[in-house]
Amino acid sequence: MQPPATVTLPPEGRVFRVRDKVRLADVSPAGRARLDAIARWLQDAAYDDSRDSGLDGKGVWIVRRLALRVRRFPRLHEEIEVATFCSGVAPLWAERSSLVSAGGEVAAEAVALWVHLQRDGARPQPLPEGFDEIYGPSAKGRRVRARLRHPPAAPAAAVARPWRFRGADLDMAGHVNNAVYWEALEDELVTREPAAGLEAEIEHRAPAGPGPSTVLAHGTMRWITDAAGVVVATLAAPEPG
Repeated sequence: MQPPATVTLPPEGRVFRVRDKVRLADVSPAGRARLDAIARWLQDAAYDDSRDSGLDGKGVWIVRRLALRVRRFPRLHEEIEVATFCSGVAPLWAERSSLVSAGGEVAAEAVALWVHLQRDGARPQPLPEGFDEIYGPSAKGRRVRARLRHPPAAPAAAVARPWRFRGADLDMAGHVNNAVYWEALEDELVTREPAAGLEAEIEHRAPAGPGPSTVLAHGTMRWITDAAGVVVATLAAPEPG
């Protein structure tokens, strides 16, 4: 796993902020904000920023990779703020970095690669007209790559356990929402609650639909496959602190 870069707010350019609160549906039995809740906060902030930008909206954005460093998990009832900005660009995708603050301190850092697709989700297309004017100053000309880094297949020694995506997990594109995949890791954390923080990275490799799937675990890696055995996502997650 390549850990997320340390995120610092840009000296100039657009920074979009969203405020919220850690609620009952966001936490583990121990009262800690779950990883899928944090991923949802990041996703919602990105969506709100995109809508607020005034860009044409003729395409859709999907997450290709998300690297997450949790310094400490926000707790139930804490006020949170997500500050998000564009930190890199390429012709067909862009990098978005975010800080999640709670209790007056940075609780988590995230770096995500978002690919800009045609509205039907069939293939990538150029960034929206006017993107550079709005998001370019914070990116400062930094170019980013979309190449995936995780091992694409699990080794024979990987341990399998059954998993299932529900129909309720689908987003408006008819695919399992990116935040839902983190639940496969959370299913392990609830039995060994992290004492402090955690670093993890997910790569989305193919769209998934509802139905049976499998989580294959080996060392720090997890491979999530669909019913046909296709790897739809990989998770790198060292032991929590």
